Formats: sequence, structure tokens, C-alpha cells
Amino acid sequence: MREHGGNLDLAQQRFGGRAEDWIDLSTGINRLPYPVGEVSARAWGALPSRAEIESLHQAARHAYRTNAAVVAMGGAQAAIQLLPQLAPRGRARILAPTYNEYAGVLSAAGWDLQEVAEIDELAGADLAIVVNPNNPDGRCFAPNDLLALLPRVGRLVVDESFAEAVPQLSLAPKADHPALLILRSFGKFYGLAGLRLGFAIGNAADIGKLTSMSGPWPVSGAAIAVGCRALRDDAWAEATSARLGRDCVRLDAMAQAQGWTLVGGTPLFRLYETPDALAAQEKLACGQIWSRVFAQRPRWLRLGLPGSESEWTRLAEVLAR
Repeated sequence: MREHGGNLDLAQQRFGGRAEDWIDLSTGINRLPYPVGEVSARAWGALPSRAEIESLHQAARHAYRTNAAVVAMGGAQAAIQLLPQLAPRGRARILAPTYNEYAGVLSAAGWDLQEVAEIDELAGADLAIVVNPNNPDGRCFAPNDLLALLPRVGRLVVDESFAEAVPQLSLAPKADHPALLILRSFGKFYGLAGLRLGFAIGNAADIGKLTSMSGPWPVSGAAIAVGCRALRDDAWAEATSARLGRDCVRLDAMAQAQGWTLVGGTPLFRLYETPDALAAQEKLACGQIWSRVFAQRPRWLRLGLPGSESEWTRLAEVLAR
């Protein structure tokens, strides 16, 4: 298994407690999720119609400010799994360090894979992958720099799973370019990762292939109902983005008081340099707050943002011990 956040079962095995006792800050999932509201009996009991799926696609175009082709999938991860099948095997280059599923999926499919540190090193790849903002360090790349790469690669995949609160970074409005494919995650910003919803946005040919490979019912009726509602709720999105911005400042101040240094982050998670990340993780875990550490970076600790005031209070109390 590749290393990920959200491994709360490991926290329970090591430190005890029930899942509901823990504050899981090991992911970048919004702890104050979108209010789901009522979901109709039809959404649970009937297969989604083509018209309902297309209504979800229209809601995604609205939220992501694009007129390009869209396909809904079972999270951005579902699109990642299909990337090796979009084109014949060739040279894949990934801007790293980043989300480790890309390397795992492409390597397993037999692609010639290389991880590189700078955008210019992606040139010449048949498939180039950039996560923007990047996971786990929050590194951001200017849209114009990414667009300049398009003539130099066969296909550029930009994973914008953490871009909702920084829409100025998004290339979704230009996703109809024949060499560009955008991936979006619904569950992180809207705090509904269990719904398993994401989108691929791109030119008609690529989206047509992904649609065919995804089958006739790529997402559930409940995902369609909630997704349509949330993606058109501009007021909630604007208020949430503002709150996350304030909460980043709040969390950074708490970390600084611990002597931790900000490495980077997004409005949904922060990455800190600590004297000993495993020791910091254990301290937090003794208060049943789970964080993420990295085997290759023993001083890196990643924290998502607490949600309710009670979660903020508990974090402050644990850090003060």
C-alpha cells in the first residue's frame, strides 16, 4: 500500500479509541462539510439517467468556470487509474515530490517513468503530470507557465484537487486544448470525501475515452443530487474559502508557537518542518488527533485544518502539554 493520509485505522491500532473519538487532520478534507440536506428516495433507488448525469456535468462547468467537456467519476482517483489507457505507453514525467498514486499507477502500467523537480524538465514527455497546488507541500505553479509547456509535451495532466479556494490557479477555463486534461476532486473542499465524486475536464476526445471507460453509471444518484446542489452554491463556496484563509493563519500561528516552520500548504492543509515529526505525531495522537508524517522526510508533519471550535480548542490543549 502506498503512503496516504486518512489511515485512521493505524492510529486506532497504536493509540486506541473509536474512530469517532479522533480528530483526523491527516488529510486535506474540509472538516466543516457542505450541508447535504435531503436526498430523494429516487436518488437512492434508481439508476442515474443520462439527463441527471449531464445536469451534474453542467453544475461542474459552472463551479469550475469552464465550457469544456466534463465527465464525472468516482473521485479524482478514478481518473488517475484510467490515465495509462488514454494513450499508448510512452515517456511519463511527474513533477515531484507529489501525490504518489501517479507514479504507482503509471509504473504498474509499464510506462517509462521519471520524476523531475522543475517544470522545464517535463518537456519531451508523452505524458506530463503536475499537481497544482501540489500535495503535500502546497507548491503553486503559474497558469501561464503550465500553458507554455503544452507545445512541448504530448499531454499535460494538471491535478487541481486543492484548487477550489485558489481559483486563479485553475486551467479549467482552457481545458478544451487538445493536449490538456484537468482533474478535480469534489470531496476535499466540500468535505464529502465519502461521496466519491470527482471530474475530468478536457477536450472532447479525451473526455469521450474516459466516459467510455467509466461505464454508463460512473457515479451514484446520491453523488449527483448532492454534487448538483453544492457545485451551484456560490455563496457557500465563497464563505468557505474566506474561512479557510483565516484558519490557515490561525493554524500557522499555533505551529509557530511550537517552534515549527511552515514549509508550505494550501487552504486545506499545512506542512511544517519540525525537530522530529514522529515525536510530534505521537504527542498529538495521545490527544487523539491524527496527523500525517512522511517516511522520506522525517521532519515533515502535515496537518489539515480543524473544523469546529471544539476541535480548535482540543488541538490547542494538546499542543500546550
